[in-house]
Amino acid sequence: MKVWKKLSVMRKVVCGLALLISLGSMQSACADDWSLKDKDGVRHTLSGQKGKWVLVNFWAPWCPDCIQELPGLVALQQQHKDVQVLGVAVMYKSRKEVLDMAARQSLSYPIVLGNEDTAADFGGLLGLPTSLLYAPSGQLVGRHQGPLTQNEIEQVMAQKPGAVALFTR
Repeated sequence: MKVWKKLSVMRKVVCGLALLISLGSMQSACADDWSLKDKDGVRHTLSGQKGKWVLVNFWAPWCPDCIQELPGLVALQQQHKDVQVLGVAVMYKSRKEVLDMAARQSLSYPIVLGNEDTAADFGGLLGLPTSLLYAPSGQLVGRHQGPLTQNEIEQVMAQKPGAVALFTR
């Protein structure tokens, strides 16, 4: 009987530790500093962007909604010195496919050649495009699944009533 009680206690301890470890890894992926290397080998970190709004945009070159929002993201980056857009390409066939689309769309912000692991580091993706917005303090404002317009992002940055609801935590 004592053996069964010991096993039961041991099982609870192991399960508790597993839960804490998984919660800790979720916390670090979402709240801590992240690091992304773009197509040119330049490393971008959240801590390196302090004082700027940061929009991490997951997209794919075959995704119509993704392509639709790209011009607005380019305009946002060009018109606001306090904004850094980072495009993270996922689910693509080749580097050339991503670079060709970036050239066709005149993307002037950094492009990261990401993968499933990159997306998992940001909490995974339920669809494309998916964007995460960080305040100048480095705090995650939230995430948005689906296309966004330049105007919608600007309204969130200006903390307009109702606009913050575009991004969920």
